[in-house]
Amino acid sequence: MLARMQKSLKEKDQGFTLIELLVVIVIIGILAAIAIPVFLNQRQKGVDSSIKSDLKNAATVAATITTDSPTSTVAFDKLALETAGWKHDANTQFTISGTPAAGNFCISGYNAGATANAAGTEWKYLEASGGLQSAKGAGC
Repeated sequence: MLARMQKSLKEKDQGFTLIELLVVIVIIGILAAIAIPVFLNQRQKGVDSSIKSDLKNAATVAATITTDSPTSTVAFDKLALETAGWKHDANTQFTISGTPAAGNFCISGYNAGATANAAGTEWKYLEASGGLQSAKGAGC
């Protein structure tokens, strides 16, 4: 063992060369360049999913309100949905319009942390048009 260490010291065979270290640094940089944008995109997708979930839950609560009072023609608002049990993300802004009994209500949701794409960052739930869809820059 001691002889091998002495031989290594004589041959100056110590550590890594500068080229080896640079190659490792370049590889780490490439991996980071791939991983960081993917990680940030996943966070935005999570916010998108939160908005969609909140809108679907609001539509379910609106349907419940309609079932409980089928002859009501009163338009509903965020407070009416919250009173009926709707829970939502505090960072998401909602716009609610229409009358649930008539089957033509619209609930739109916006969160600044959502994915920005050609359709924008807003989602809406249109009862008359079949449900959840991208707002494409125009809410309810």
